[in-house]
Amino acid sequence: MMKALKTLALALALLLTLTACGGSPAESSGGSAPEPGSQTAPPAPDFTPDEMHEDFPLLIGALKGPTAMGMVKMMERKQVLDSTNQWYFQLAGSADELTPRLIKGELDIICVPANLAAVLYNKTQGQVVTLAVNTLGVLYIVENNSETIQSVSDLKGKTLVAAGKGSTPEFGLRYLLEQNGLDLDGDVTVEWKSEHAECVAALAAGTADIALLPQPFVTAAQGKLENLRVALDLTEEWDALGNGSAMITGVAVARRDYAEAHPELMEEFLIEYARSVDWVNENTAGAAELVVQNGIIESAAVAEKALPRCNIVCLTGAEMKTKLSGYLEVLAEANPESVGGALPGDGFYYGA
Repeated sequence: MMKALKTLALALALLLTLTACGGSPAESSGGSAPEPGSQTAPPAPDFTPDEMHEDFPLLIGALKGPTAMGMVKMMERKQVLDSTNQWYFQLAGSADELTPRLIKGELDIICVPANLAAVLYNKTQGQVVTLAVNTLGVLYIVENNSETIQSVSDLKGKTLVAAGKGSTPEFGLRYLLEQNGLDLDGDVTVEWKSEHAECVAALAAGTADIALLPQPFVTAAQGKLENLRVALDLTEEWDALGNGSAMITGVAVARRDYAEAHPELMEEFLIEYARSVDWVNENTAGAAELVVQNGIIESAAVAEKALPRCNIVCLTGAEMKTKLSGYLEVLAEANPESVGGALPGDGFYYGA
């Protein structure tokens, strides 16, 4: 009877999580992280991790935005609560809602910004591992009513609006400028905003012509501003440097003790994750509907247009390590605290 009651309660909580209405990119609070969405996830069921694991072999958390979009096919397959292999999914608008639960053992896997994974590794003395890179760069330079920006060097002397000071947007932009002979502090003026929605508002009001924005904010903004164009894809600019690393937005990390105790479950997760990512990239219309159903963003039209530009992947093993370690090295050089004070050791990369 208790097990049945717990299952019912968990089912209701899962239903609330999966159907919660997320704010549109242009309206959400976004913050400094590259993930849109300001809705607070419903509270987790009041059961211990052991009790949760009686019904759910895997407890998974993800941020609303690109790092959750690649999981929507997995969510669809695991929503049926009469399966003995069901997985529990918790969506959130902020990493602050997920990381404490991972540390306390209330979640087994979370999808978070790449640099946060390194911070968690250092803060927990190596008690987390990275399973996969799930999102490459989602940052773009956009320009309204003009076509003056054709290369990174064209940003010299320009003023742009951006959110994310002290995090990935700043570090990534600073690195790309330096690689193109420019200094963020001297050659380019950045008006830092508290959230990406403010940047969109500045473009709409005409107080800014150039902005640094992530997807799906770019697509949402283009729906409102007829003459807004993508001037630079920062992922492509990074790749053009040919340094073997990649601009990375999000990763999936797991509790080390749980991953080591359940290697078969980790393998199953990674297989299903890769299948889901492939399906999402090959079926954008269907994936957009699932993105909306799961409350990640509220517009299917925006989701369908944004998905091909969100660089959703599932990189594991040696490839994951090469690209992620190179990216973290760039962040560490810019600010060691951005990765928790030191680069993670080899044990950070699961299966590499």
